[in-house]
Formats: sequence, C-alpha cells, structure tokens
Amino acid sequence: MRLLHGELGAVASQLRGFHGAPSGGKWRPALNAFCCELGMKVCVDLAGVSRSQIEIFAEPTRLTVRGFRAPPEPPSPEITVQIFAMEIDYGAFERVVDLPIRVKVEEIAADQHNGFLWISLPAVHPRPLRGGNPEEEEES
Repeated sequence: MRLLHGELGAVASQLRGFHGAPSGGKWRPALNAFCCELGMKVCVDLAGVSRSQIEIFAEPTRLTVRGFRAPPEPPSPEITVQIFAMEIDYGAFERVVDLPIRVKVEEIAADQHNGFLWISLPAVHPRPLRGGNPEEEEES
C-alpha cells in the first residue's frame, strides 16, 4: 500500500508541472514592450507557432495577439514515449496589452524571427523620449 501511495504521489507531483491552457481558458505568452521616438515595438514569445496560427488586432490604445500552438511532440511518431515533463504551454493563447500611447492602426506591421513575433506600432504623434514614463510625456 505504501508503494502505491508513493507512486500516486509521484504522478500527482508530475501532473502539477504539466502546462497547457487552464481548463477552458487560454494561456498568455510572455512579451517585452518598448517605447521609442516613433512609437512602440512589442516582442511576443511564440516559439513553435506558425504565422498562419496568429491573429493580431489593434486599436489606437490596445493590442491583442491570439492564436493556437499545438502541443510539441517527439518528431518520430512511430516510437512509444512516456512523458517525463511537459512544461511548454499549448492550445489557444491570447495576450491583450493596453498601450501607453496612441498608435496608427493602419500602419502596424509584424515580423516573425527565431520564435519571436515583433510588432511595430507607429505613434500617432511621434516625439522624442526624455526617459521615464511615456504616459507622463503624453501629458506635456
């Protein structure tokens, strides 16, 4: 009985480390966002997601990136595998970013490179940055 309990505990411990989308939800990809004199650059970590699986929606002060990533699987489907760890998120994803500046929605561009999606968001009113918070600069 102790052996069975130990094995069940090990299985439960491993299952807590499994990722994917929360039940019925979407996972959130990591991102970095940068302000520059001409607008913003947003880098979204989407390794393993093809461009055809990504949707980008923009409003003057909001950016939404959503799509789907299939679960990564071994390249040889003819061999039997046992999962040891599964920490890479998969399934539907969505990330919404409230932007600190107004952007020209019609001029937004995106490029995918080395697993990162780079989104360029030109500012409606480009201005030099003085360092600090872009929201404070917009009030000047």
